[in-house]
Amino acid sequence: MMAFMNDQDTKDAGDAVASPSPENSTWLSKLGPGLITGAADDDPSGIATYSQGGAQFGFNLLWTLLLTYPLMAAIQVISAHIGRVTGRGLATNLQRFAPRHVVWAIVGLLLVANVINIAADVAAMGEAMALVLPGRPHWYAVGFGVLSVLLQVFIPYQRYVNLLKWLTLVLLAYVATVFVVQVPWSEVLKSTVWPRIAWNRDYLTTIVAVFGTTISPYLFFWQASQEVEELRADDDARPLRHAPEQVARQFSRIRFDTLVGMAVSNGVAFFIMLTTAATLHAEGVRDLQSAAQAASALKPVAGELAFALFALGIVGTGLLAIPVLAGSAAYAMAGTFHWKSSLGSEFSAARKFYAIIIVATLAGVGVNFMPLDPIKALYWSAVLNGVIAVPVMTIMMLVASSARIMGDLTIAPRLRALGWLCTGVMAAATAAMFASFLGA
Repeated sequence: MMAFMNDQDTKDAGDAVASPSPENSTWLSKLGPGLITGAADDDPSGIATYSQGGAQFGFNLLWTLLLTYPLMAAIQVISAHIGRVTGRGLATNLQRFAPRHVVWAIVGLLLVANVINIAADVAAMGEAMALVLPGRPHWYAVGFGVLSVLLQVFIPYQRYVNLLKWLTLVLLAYVATVFVVQVPWSEVLKSTVWPRIAWNRDYLTTIVAVFGTTISPYLFFWQASQEVEELRADDDARPLRHAPEQVARQFSRIRFDTLVGMAVSNGVAFFIMLTTAATLHAEGVRDLQSAAQAASALKPVAGELAFALFALGIVGTGLLAIPVLAGSAAYAMAGTFHWKSSLGSEFSAARKFYAIIIVATLAGVGVNFMPLDPIKALYWSAVLNGVIAVPVMTIMMLVASSARIMGDLTIAPRLRALGWLCTGVMAAATAAMFASFLGA
């Protein structure tokens, strides 16, 4: 299934095969940007989407998470290649191919969408914490927002990335819930490979929501920028366009890291949907409005342990996702306006970059104190991501195929084909989303 990652990822690398360096000698050391990106995709708002899909349609949407895996893996590998080959973030590279005003519009919409997404995530985290501990959800949300800002600004990059890497273990909570509920595995298998597809607006809209949740623009910007950060953190590393001897090893690492990260992302989403399908859908609970509501609804159906795992998982995934949302916005803004941008820099050396992180995060927290319906907020976030995703992916594909930008390391034919397929699928999904909105 994933053969596209193997044939020409090291295209025109001059048959360079570098001996493994000490830092890349174990499988764990090869995990980084791809793993964190994939794990951050399962943020609280994503959990709400997967939970609603399972509660409303049972096991009949599980197939979507198998379909999106090779597509999201391909587009994330492409974003990582762009960052590692050029030594520049995605926004900077987009400006080398697209008109400046187009990139400015895309980045501006990305910033707004990310702030709304942060608002939804911190709200869900606050509500989830209030389910297991006494206190007001809004103030828990404030605490999580401030904590996220402090970690990003004051923790050195390598320590912070390692913290995020280990934080991905919180996703095991959603795997564990499957083992504390009754699951009809034969029915799961049948529905996954031969689902009952309902050709109605609710079913099609939920498919669009799943695609929009798994393949999101902020993830492209984050992974490309993290490859640049990894480049800067290694004194021996250079942009691959100027270091052919490093190509084979780095492309192999990117491939492994991204495949694992996207497998974690979709695997956890699969288990979330499976859990809510086996419990809530089976009990006739079909309408969920938030991730916290999904956790609360599990309590009388699946017991205290499943409830606690689900609720605490929401908090953990939020702590992982908020830095990615705020950080991707900051990298995009900094790349667009040529500011210094690195989580490895001191605050005084990258004030504008860190200012975007602080403002985006605290603005997201502040939205929760406004009379704004969180479901409507997620609605508009989905709309904005739909507006952004297709043009970003289109320009990315042109950049990754450009010898002027990528030199001899333009993406391989199979990877290019999957990247364009992913772009086409997202274009169709976005068109369907807007059609459903107009028909609502």
